[in-house]
Amino acid sequence: MIEETGKVTAVNDTTAKILVQKRGACEGCAASGICKPSEKGIEIEALNPIHAKEGQIVKVSIRPQAYLKGTMIVYGFPLTAFVACAILGKNIGEKYFKEISSDIVSAILGFTALIASFLIVRAWSKKIETKKEYKPVIDEILE
Repeated sequence: MIEETGKVTAVNDTTAKILVQKRGACEGCAASGICKPSEKGIEIEALNPIHAKEGQIVKVSIRPQAYLKGTMIVYGFPLTAFVACAILGKNIGEKYFKEISSDIVSAILGFTALIASFLIVRAWSKKIETKKEYKPVIDEILE
């Protein structure tokens, strides 16, 4: 399990907002749908099955399978799309665009695929934000 500790800042029916300390790895992270970085730390939304109250310090965990799947989609899919389309662009450029450098066609197709894949990942991210299996869970009240 991936675990963090943080302070409950707000409580809803079945979820709570938790403020956890910001880490160096947070800069430039693509998981903006799950957490909201601020000066004080990162606010995440977690399931609250133990009914933690506002102001309490809690331990929050996320299943490693959900984290790994999300990481592979957020980083692996755009990288794979970029490389595959760059190779495809190189071949198309050599075969059909002999007057233009195949490297230019490769770069255009690769970066177009990269941008398109980021848009697809963003749409996927919005869709899974509502699924419980991808949300962190409050496991324990520490204070």
